[in-house]
Amino acid sequence: MARGRGLRVTLVAVAGIGAAVALVLWILRAPSFGIAPRADRNVLLVTIDTLRADAVGSYGGRAATPNLDRLANRGARFTFAHAHSVLTLPSHTSILTGQYPYTHGVRDNNGYRVRAGEVTLAARLKALGFATGAFVSAFPLDQRYGLQAGFDVYDDQFSEVGKTTEIALPERRADRTVAPALEWIGKQSGKWFAWVHVFDPHAPYSAPPEWQTRYPTDAYAAEVAWTDAALGPLFERLERDGRPTLVVVTADHGEALGEHGELTHGVFAYEGTLHIPLIVAEVAPGRPATRGVTLTQPARHVDIVPTVLDAAGAPATGLPGASLFAAPQGEAPSYFESMMPVLARGWAPLRGVLVGHEKYIDLPIVELYDLERDPREQQNLAALKPDRQVVLTNVLREFNVAPPNQPGEESAAARERLRALGYTGGSPAPARDRYTEADDPKRLIDLDKMLHRASEQFAAGRAPEAIATYRQVIDRRRDTADAYRNLAFVFWQIGRPADAIATLEAAIRAGVKQRDILVKLGTYLAETGAAGRAVALLETLPEDDTEALNALGIAYGQAGRAADAMRTFTRALELDATNGLAHQNIGTLHLRDGDLAAAEASLRKAMAIDPSLPGAYTALGVVLVKTNRRADAIDAWKRAVELEPTEYDALYNLTVELVNAGRVAEARQFGERYIATAPPALYAPDIAQVKKLIGGDGPQLVGNSRNPRAAMLREFSTS
Repeated sequence: MARGRGLRVTLVAVAGIGAAVALVLWILRAPSFGIAPRADRNVLLVTIDTLRADAVGSYGGRAATPNLDRLANRGARFTFAHAHSVLTLPSHTSILTGQYPYTHGVRDNNGYRVRAGEVTLAARLKALGFATGAFVSAFPLDQRYGLQAGFDVYDDQFSEVGKTTEIALPERRADRTVAPALEWIGKQSGKWFAWVHVFDPHAPYSAPPEWQTRYPTDAYAAEVAWTDAALGPLFERLERDGRPTLVVVTADHGEALGEHGELTHGVFAYEGTLHIPLIVAEVAPGRPATRGVTLTQPARHVDIVPTVLDAAGAPATGLPGASLFAAPQGEAPSYFESMMPVLARGWAPLRGVLVGHEKYIDLPIVELYDLERDPREQQNLAALKPDRQVVLTNVLREFNVAPPNQPGEESAAARERLRALGYTGGSPAPARDRYTEADDPKRLIDLDKMLHRASEQFAAGRAPEAIATYRQVIDRRRDTADAYRNLAFVFWQIGRPADAIATLEAAIRAGVKQRDILVKLGTYLAETGAAGRAVALLETLPEDDTEALNALGIAYGQAGRAADAMRTFTRALELDATNGLAHQNIGTLHLRDGDLAAAEASLRKAMAIDPSLPGAYTALGVVLVKTNRRADAIDAWKRAVELEPTEYDALYNLTVELVNAGRVAEARQFGERYIATAPPALYAPDIAQVKKLIGGDGPQLVGNSRNPRAAMLREFSTS
């Protein structure tokens, strides 16, 4: 039987003598779930973002997940599996490299990149002759962050530019990610490895209407059930493949849903966000789903790479994890962390360790839980079991608990340039030697709630309330980077650019200088006519950051340095050939230079890569007008404002061209929207022109449609 704490192997839905025989067979091969090594089987890895283990049907969850349940009946369902981080990019980096976060170095979604040369599961399998394809659904896994190494195809085609709020990250629905994955799989003649990532259970929860109707009081469960349905065609396709497929399904992390005071994830590492589902099965033609096994042995993200390599008949050396097919040698401890609070807010870093069912959380207010007796972590045993606290502290110290490197930390030369520009706050606040109880996230979780509330207030159109809430957070903790960033975004969206810039400069003076703060400040400076200051600021950032390069290219363009802008956007494409925003901005530069054919080619390439780029449609409309395709131009601008209601250049151009075409009533519809929403601080002359154009004196013909500025960067949060 199992070593360590006594593994329980449960056989599901078996009866009579057959049950007894089957149970004996499982006992003989306990404690592992076995799949014989086979070099030519396919491999499918599915990661479901923000999926709690207890949301899945086969785990006793409240969402109907028949496709995942059927998969579990083909293999093994691990009931005690855990992540090592509670954020998307760090967790996926652990899943794909088989390394703990402190080894691969990715500690947060913002400001980190997977190091060049880091060996991924895709690279290992590619070396074994596998075709490799990745199909991801959300911005934190965009290839700019480095997880594309080893993949022949890395499909990250979601919109790179934002709508009117910073709450939601760019994403695409699960079915729209599964479709290209199925197409790619269908083209493979040999063995393949596919990674499919779906994002739908992530907040904000907005499942398709049919699923919202099924779960009218549980939006999260609706998302989970919808995601399961969207994955169904992918699993069904495997049954028609010519060779068996090893399937691994897991989550990067869970969702707190209000437990312990946390609304979503990223702060704490309680079981709601750390405990994840893990299903391992083999799907083969003609092999029906029968009866799976439920395994209670500890499992970790770092075990996934060794498990896949084991199934492929390849050794996995030098990794901290172990194949889940092998008998466990005792109960290996598992490290976990949450670094977003310290990196983005200056709160105490959270680290911890799982040993068996004991869970130790190292914070200024130490926590110790017995998960077997207290799975909801309601009774902190740290004070009651000081001896165990000492033992587990020593276990934790066996891992690397040094402070994380700061995200986007500036070089000495960059710091000097920043000082010369008047930004004298120094580098991002370093990790402190000592944190007090006042820095413990448990003492500060109300600020996290305030940040969520501010985002909701702004999304509901209550900008003054959002501003007041963000300011309350900053007044209490001056090192809260996401409060500054989101507050600046609100000011920008409501037409107060000077306040947006002042907010970001106040962040820098407070020592909050994460690269996204600097990128946003540079972009805002460029957009408000301070292109020289923007260039000087953005040139301090690393040259391998596509977001920073797009911002710098915009600043060069606004400063009249077209050649430098073109060089910078081209460099962004060298780093990420699928960066639709860079193609859009190159098209805009060609448009300004009068090269209409080159402009149209670049803009259509941008739209082919990302059909939801409103700025590309806006610029294309200008090209179409200049080439006497006015009806097509109007259609392009209408599409731009469908994608983004605040695409002001498109609204202006629609008003102008519709008046010129004699379609005055239609022109007034767009002109009135422009007048009502365009910020006067940025668009006062144009607003006056539109008022005159559609005003009481009757419509007046005007000249050429307005050339669009280079596109602004996507706004995104730390979620």
